[in-house]
Amino acid sequence: MALRQALPRQARPAQTRTLAAPALRQPVRSRQAAVRVKAVAEMSPDLKQSIDELINANKIVVFMKGTRQFPQCGFSNTVVQILNVMEVPYETVNILADDRLRRCILGEGQGPDRVGLSRHYLHAPPPPRSGMKEYSQWPTFPQVYINGEFFGGCDIMIETYQSGELKEQLEIALNS
Repeated sequence: MALRQALPRQARPAQTRTLAAPALRQPVRSRQAAVRVKAVAEMSPDLKQSIDELINANKIVVFMKGTRQFPQCGFSNTVVQILNVMEVPYETVNILADDRLRRCILGEGQGPDRVGLSRHYLHAPPPPRSGMKEYSQWPTFPQVYINGEFFGGCDIMIETYQSGELKEQLEIALNS
């Protein structure tokens, strides 16, 4: 107790509360499924159809920041390097160049560009999710699709590349 009183207010451990609302007693999976259904329902049918067509028309598609020749983030660069080393054909989509893929689903004037930085992090609504994040339910970029299925992001690409699983998955996709 004496230690707690000696610590400045910011350094004190946060007190936690347990919520016992009936809605929170649902299994986690059912809540996640409900969120996925809602997220896909919010996406425009035209955007969903465009993404579906692009993914189904190509064996390997990478939605990334930048292009294959000029990746604009380290994670996108890592995925490009892995696919280049494996010498497989793939398509890339620069999410920074297409507003529909990174569009804001919040009301107009509520995006991070309309709110001061400190206020944004402390008081503003959660940051906007992009169209691709809504589509895949994956929070980061790059996003890799193999044979029409979401495969994962940079971490999953690295892990499966190192284990040899990525080579197997790509061979299956390219031979189908």
